[in-house]
Amino acid sequence: MEAFTNRSLTLGDQAEYILSFDVEEHDRIEAAQRLHCPAGLRYEYARRMEARTRDILAWLATHRQRATFFIVGEVAQKHRSLIRELVAAGHEVAAHGWCHERVDRMTRQQFQEDVRRCKAALEDAAGVLVFGYRAPSFSIGWRTPWVADVLAECGYRYDASIYPVRHDRYGIPEAPRGPFWLLGEQHRLLELPALTWRGLGRNWAVGGGGHFRLWPLAFLHAGLHQVRRLPCPIGVLYFHPWEFDPDQPRLPLRGLARWRTYVGLRRTSRRFQKLLQRYRFVRAWDVVEKLLRTFPPLPTFSLDQAGTLAA
Repeated sequence: MEAFTNRSLTLGDQAEYILSFDVEEHDRIEAAQRLHCPAGLRYEYARRMEARTRDILAWLATHRQRATFFIVGEVAQKHRSLIRELVAAGHEVAAHGWCHERVDRMTRQQFQEDVRRCKAALEDAAGVLVFGYRAPSFSIGWRTPWVADVLAECGYRYDASIYPVRHDRYGIPEAPRGPFWLLGEQHRLLELPALTWRGLGRNWAVGGGGHFRLWPLAFLHAGLHQVRRLPCPIGVLYFHPWEFDPDQPRLPLRGLARWRTYVGLRRTSRRFQKLLQRYRFVRAWDVVEKLLRTFPPLPTFSLDQAGTLAA
């Protein structure tokens, strides 16, 4: 297998923005975990996921942009031609868990089996090595201090699972806002946190998902502008194919879950293409490879104790 071809990248005062997508069918989202989804509807969501991912590929090609696609292992197994298309177009494929199960609901052994299985399925479908991982629903935290060790032992080179915000479902507000070393007992792993905007004494989630659909674009632009002032000026955006599909069948969600899931779907595509016109994006591996080669001073952070350690 081959690693991804490197693009020229210079890290310094110039900020770099990583564009990423979490690829799973709509019925796998966190809010739908306890819902029964009929087989016919699951098939329709899978079909639409593939179609919307190809729409994204077309938009990226039009603007000559590259991105990282964090893909569920079962998706890679069932949609092999789509995975090959992503690689052929110059994008990076990375792991998003075997079946989109939250990491904080697994034991260390279960997590190890999950990430190994996902990596193997992706590499088999893509024909390239897989180095990156993002936990479903950003679900690593204080209860999963073994994440860095397990990922490093399974051959991963970086993680993109930490959102340094306070949220009812995820988030570690104490974590650094820019790239840092995530420490385990035996290993350390490069961490790429999702984009935040710092204001009013706290970090606000502006890197993608429902936040992108809900907040005015000015908040995302402000977050990207603040990246320039980080010690290592890297910002990470994330989206999902189903967020570009306003006509998809609705899941029977209620209250806050329904609002979070479906707010702003009709403006997502238009907003996203404005970003493609305004900013230049890179794949996660483009940044990671450079950092691993130059080893700039980065903060370190451990999940078995609160707070950032010395750089």
